[in-house]
Amino acid sequence: MKKRVLITGGSGFVGYHLIVEALQKGLEVYTAVRSDSKVDHLSDIDITYVYLNYDSVEDLTSEIDKYGFHYIIHGAGITKAKTQEVYNRINAEFTKNLATAASCAKVPLQKFIFLSSLAALGPLNDTARWIQDDSAASPVTSYGRSKLLAEHYLAKIPNLARIVIRPTAVYGPREKDLFVIFKSINNGLDPHIGSFPQQLSFIYVKDLVYILVNALQAPVSGRSYNVSDGLAYDRYALSATTKAVLNKRAIRVNLPIKLVSCLAIIMEKIYLNRKETPVLNREKMNELTAINWACDISRIQKDMGFVPRYNLEQGLKETLLWYKENKWL
Repeated sequence: MKKRVLITGGSGFVGYHLIVEALQKGLEVYTAVRSDSKVDHLSDIDITYVYLNYDSVEDLTSEIDKYGFHYIIHGAGITKAKTQEVYNRINAEFTKNLATAASCAKVPLQKFIFLSSLAALGPLNDTARWIQDDSAASPVTSYGRSKLLAEHYLAKIPNLARIVIRPTAVYGPREKDLFVIFKSINNGLDPHIGSFPQQLSFIYVKDLVYILVNALQAPVSGRSYNVSDGLAYDRYALSATTKAVLNKRAIRVNLPIKLVSCLAIIMEKIYLNRKETPVLNREKMNELTAINWACDISRIQKDMGFVPRYNLEQGLKETLLWYKENKWL
C-alpha cells in the first residue's frame, strides 16, 4: 500500500515540483488548493484535490482523519500582502491550525514538514559569516516575521514529528519573481540596486523538493534546517550566468539606492487602494539591499545526507531552457 502525503499549496511554483517529486518517489499524492486556484498545469498528473478550511482545527482534523495521511508537507502560504496581520493569519495561524489538527488525528502522522524561509532568520550585516540553522532571528520583512511566528507555533505543539526547512532564494521552471530579472536581461538590460558587496545564495527547485520529500523518512524531528546549494555568490553572479547561458549581451546599470527607495515609496502609494501589492516596496528593499544571505547547510548534509545536485550555472541552464521552450523568453 502506498503512503499518502498531503501537499498544501500544490498549485504554486514549488508545489508543482513537489507533487512531481512525491509521485516519482511512489507516494499517493493529495494536494490542497483553493477553489479558485489555477490547476490547468496539473491536469495530466495523477493527484487528488483536497479543499481545506484552515480557519477550523475541527474541520482540518476531520479531513486528515478522512484520508488518513501518513505525511504532510505544508507549503501553502502568501508572499505578498498589505499588512503584517494578513501575513500572520495565512502563514502562521493557518500553519498552527493544520499542525494542531495533525497532532490530534486518529491516524498518527509520521512527519509534518513545514516549508519556511531563510527570511525567517533574516540576513547578516557583514560578509565574514554565514547564516547558521540556529542563528539569532532578525527578519527584515513582514513575510519573514510571519514565517518565524509559524515556526514558534510549531515548536509548541505536542506530539508533532516536525521538520522545518528554510530555503534561500528558489529558482527553476515556472518561477515568476526571478523570472523578471531573466526577462530584463534577455531584453538587453541588467539592472542592479547599488554597487556594494553582497553575498547571495540560491537553491534550484529540484534540489529543494528532493530534500523536502526525503525529509519525510528522515530519522530526525523537531529540527530546523537552512537549505541552499551550499555556495555563496556575489551580487553579479546571477546576471552573469544568465547572460552566459542565454548568450546575450546586456547593459549593466547600477541604480542608486535612494532612487530605487523613492520608487518603492511611489509604488506603495499607487497600490494603496488596490487589492494587489507592488513587486517593489520598502520591505522588499530590505531584502534586496541586504549584505549577506549566504547560509551554512552542513547540518542538513550530516543529518539527511543532502548533497545538492545543481549549482547556479547548472540550475540556470535547465531553467532558462524551459523558459525558452515554453515561450516565456
